[in-house]
Amino acid sequence: MRRITRLPYAAVVPTPLPLFPLNTPLVPGLVLPLHIFEPRYRGLVEELLELPDEDEREFGIVAVRDGREVARDGMAALYPVGTATVLRQVERLDDGSYDIVTTGSRRFRIVDLDDREPLLRGGVEFLDDVSDPADQLLAGPVAARFRAYRAALSGQIVAPDDADEDDDLPEDPTVLSYLVTAAMVLPTEERQLLLSASSTAERLTLARSALGRETALISSLSAVPALDIPGVAPSVN
Repeated sequence: MRRITRLPYAAVVPTPLPLFPLNTPLVPGLVLPLHIFEPRYRGLVEELLELPDEDEREFGIVAVRDGREVARDGMAALYPVGTATVLRQVERLDDGSYDIVTTGSRRFRIVDLDDREPLLRGGVEFLDDVSDPADQLLAGPVAARFRAYRAALSGQIVAPDDADEDDDLPEDPTVLSYLVTAAMVLPTEERQLLLSASSTAERLTLARSALGRETALISSLSAVPALDIPGVAPSVN
């Protein structure tokens, strides 16, 4: 039965947002191309294009739990925290489908879910990125470990303190935390854990641990994980 589901902890007035479930979470700041062919999502693109302000052409990307289906499991199929993404480019193809490019903007928590129509819609609470002076102290070690991790992926084994610092890693700790979340090769559940962190400091702490673990595994096994970074190749609905 089609239904509206509301979570018991919801204490805010939710903001309505169309939802687009995927098999992996999107991270704020990441560019995500999508090929849109299902009628319900073609309708979403057309709905968004009617908005005159491009920055308001926003919908939500939310990851689906492994082995779950939204049509069968409803709210239980979805991770509670997702990322809104803004429609930036649209190309309509001859068959009526669309190739679009979106950019991840801000995180949200799903408060309620309306699946009475073909297009899933959620009431969401947008989440602020909580910052702390300690973020800067965490950012340096995370950047160093990330450089060592990237070197390991390319077949080089270097200590974090010896990794080449001649790069363009962001100085902003929050931006760095999202970059590392997006770039590490991780299972959906762990990437989702990083995305859902309650603060930049928590995300950086989790990232530092994951980077150390993954770099050590690559070094000891002399093998790299299969690269599956979301947003690199077009996804289909």
